[in-house]
Amino acid sequence: MNNTKLSVSVDSQLAQFIERYQEAHGVPTKSEVVERALELLQKSELRQQYVEAYKEWAESGEAELWDVTAGDGLDEPVAKPKRRGRKK
Repeated sequence: MNNTKLSVSVDSQLAQFIERYQEAHGVPTKSEVVERALELLQKSELRQQYVEAYKEWAESGEAELWDVTAGDGLDEPVAKPKRRGRKK
C-alpha cells in the first residue's frame, strides 16, 4: 500500500476517542485507527450505492426479465458422472 501523509484536525473529544480506541484495541498508531474508521465509512458508502443501484434495477423491469432467465436449465436433473475403471 502506498501511504500519503495528511494533517488532520479533529475535535478534542474525537482525539480522546482515537486514543482510547487505540489503547483498548492494541492498534499501533493513531493513523491506523483513523484508517479503520475511514474504511468503515467507505464500506457504508459503497453499501448505500449498491442499495440504490439495486432499487433502480428492480424498478426498471429488468429484474422480472432476469427472474425468467436466471434459472434456465436448473430444473433439469443432473446426470451422474460415469465411473471409470474396472468393475468389482
